[in-house]
Amino acid sequence: MSIIKKVGLLGLGKMGEPMARHLLSKGFDVIGYDPVEAACEKTRSHGARIVASPREVAAASDVVIIVVGFDRDVEGVVFGKGGIIEGAKPGLIVALGSTVAPQYAKRLAVRLAEKKLVMLDIPLTRGEAAAITGKMLILGAGDLSAFEACRPAFSSFASDIFHLGEAGAGQVGKMVNNLILWACMSANDEGLRLGEALGVDSEKLRAALHHSSAQNWSMDTRAETSGMPWAEKDMNIVLQEADQARLSLPLCGTIKEVIKGLKIRMGLGMPHVPD
Repeated sequence: MSIIKKVGLLGLGKMGEPMARHLLSKGFDVIGYDPVEAACEKTRSHGARIVASPREVAAASDVVIIVVGFDRDVEGVVFGKGGIIEGAKPGLIVALGSTVAPQYAKRLAVRLAEKKLVMLDIPLTRGEAAAITGKMLILGAGDLSAFEACRPAFSSFASDIFHLGEAGAGQVGKMVNNLILWACMSANDEGLRLGEALGVDSEKLRAALHHSSAQNWSMDTRAETSGMPWAEKDMNIVLQEADQARLSLPLCGTIKEVIKGLKIRMGLGMPHVPD
């Protein structure tokens, strides 16, 4: 596997823009595309080369990292007009940083292999704050030699990197991570509200619980203040995958509804799902 020097980024928003900045700081060439001009301009200001389509990103890159929101967005940047497929040379590595259903990731890997492209499954975790500080977690999967070739690039924006198996395993890891995250957030919300109702200040209780067996990342980081944009999407993925596996996970349905209720109380909507 050749040395990775040119890194393409599709999606230059809250995650992609700081990723570009970290890659550039480590000496990688960054080629980026985003349909939002303001995102392009901000990333260009760091020194990235901005092009007009995913096709041009693919043509100029050794690896293309996809950081878009939904399955349909992935389909568009890969197979749509002006997409990766139109500009990719055989052997191009396509690293899927988006969170999608594991079954979709497996199918995508097969479809890309038919085009002589290599897919890595690298869903990104820890959120925007970790992207800014360069301390994301990668739950990776796919061809091991390609993964190791990309590790120096991944290390520029991720402090912890794991390889879990074949393509799709990364998305399974992210799915399980998200299930436990939202379960903790649901329990935190109900527990702190219960304490408040019984006369215990929630901030004092939160500080005390940090040192208890109830301590968890979600409570420590006040993860609910992120707006939880992907909570319902994440839980839908869990429930769909459980159905396909013929596995009963009753807690998951409850968590989905608790998180939805929390978002409603906080005045937060569900993110727009493209038509």
